[in-house]
Amino acid sequence: MKNFSEWFHNVLEEAELMDARYPIKGMSVWLPRGFQIRKNVLSTLEELLDEEHEEVLFPMLIPESELAKEAIHVKGFEEEVYWVTRGGLRDLNEQLALRPTSETSMYPMFSLWVRSHIDLPIKVYQTVNTFRYETKHTRPLIRVREITTFNETHTVHATQQEAEEEVQVGINIYKEFFDELAIPYSISKRPEWDKFPGSKYTMAFDMIMPDGKTLQIGTVHNLGTTFAKTFDIKFENDGGEHEYAHQTCYGLSDRVIAALIAAHGDEKGLVIPPQVAPEQVIIIPIIFKDNADEVLKFTDNLEEILKTNGIRVKQDKRDLRPGKKYYEWEKRGVPLRIEVGPKDLENNKVVTIRRDNGKKEFTDYDEATIVDTVKGLLNSITMDLKQRADNFQEEKTYSVNTVDQLKKTINKKGGIVTANWCGDSECGKDMEEKYGIDILGTQDADVEGECVNCGGDANYKVLVSKTY
Repeated sequence: MKNFSEWFHNVLEEAELMDARYPIKGMSVWLPRGFQIRKNVLSTLEELLDEEHEEVLFPMLIPESELAKEAIHVKGFEEEVYWVTRGGLRDLNEQLALRPTSETSMYPMFSLWVRSHIDLPIKVYQTVNTFRYETKHTRPLIRVREITTFNETHTVHATQQEAEEEVQVGINIYKEFFDELAIPYSISKRPEWDKFPGSKYTMAFDMIMPDGKTLQIGTVHNLGTTFAKTFDIKFENDGGEHEYAHQTCYGLSDRVIAALIAAHGDEKGLVIPPQVAPEQVIIIPIIFKDNADEVLKFTDNLEEILKTNGIRVKQDKRDLRPGKKYYEWEKRGVPLRIEVGPKDLENNKVVTIRRDNGKKEFTDYDEATIVDTVKGLLNSITMDLKQRADNFQEEKTYSVNTVDQLKKTINKKGGIVTANWCGDSECGKDMEEKYGIDILGTQDADVEGECVNCGGDANYKVLVSKTY
């Protein structure tokens, strides 16, 4: 895609997803269609989370005294915090932060809830707005000052082993979630200098965008006992002794919607997987004056059959040329279009057109099998979208052995480049500065040979790219 930035902006506008003209930089308005996609995405995620977690909702405002307790954590956000200093006409006794993330609002409450080992584990999540004063070039969904879809999970455990197991739970939930949305990803362990402030380590999901840069789309953090010690989250164990709890947190944001748009869109505009599409099927009746009633009776019945069987379907009866309707619904990314005209009625057929590949088929119409036919097409669309997106991620991931290969590949091809790395932080930061790249993280792998940068013994396979 030659100009992804322009294409992305146009899709948000033309597919009626968001309006970025709100008079505060970095904040946008969700339009009805975009908001429905958001709801469907969250519903998919929450269905997975609800199997083991419970939903909660914490306040948006955080007292400065609580935010300041975790110095390492605050240092990671200190330049991004929005502060509330007045209530009405009165100066506040203590300024309040609009949450940049929720550890310092949730964990003081966890310290009140946890008394004994029988109170553990705690496994909760919430979907909230978070605020970060982003100073770089803002872009809707990708780099914003108000994250309107921040889904975060927080857990508390009795042992280090349970926390480690929860990290894997979070990773598996996100893998299943992204797979259902047909969003491709690479998973790596973030380097020490780029991990979540206050955590033991961070695991991250990254997707390669059409312009070759990578977008972080989800993170899972092992917090160890760092926050437990700060906020006094202790429990009494079986032996009557008090221990600090072990914690994890994981989250994702509006960037999931950005990834969804970027992974599947094409030159015509938006392409939405059936799982989260506001309308999975759009029915277009082809009407002429002398057969309008007959065609509409057929399409009304077809719409009702599909709707009764759980398919999200809409019929476009507007008095417009069919071609204009086709164009509009293609831009909006509806997975499947069904056209019905007088000749189709005569032949007892319907015409189906897939949005993902434009494939057009004349399908025999039978009330008993039409639902299976449509569901089969929607499933095929989902599988094909996933295969195509996974292929792109795989094709844009390269392995190199030398610094020259790394620089050449990153600058000419983009994507993710893997190479041998010693794992030393100074060496990693040196790579980032010298070559204008970002180290995403490391993956477990049997590594032999030299570090691509310093020539020392390699201990890891490192993933590098240019990022958003």
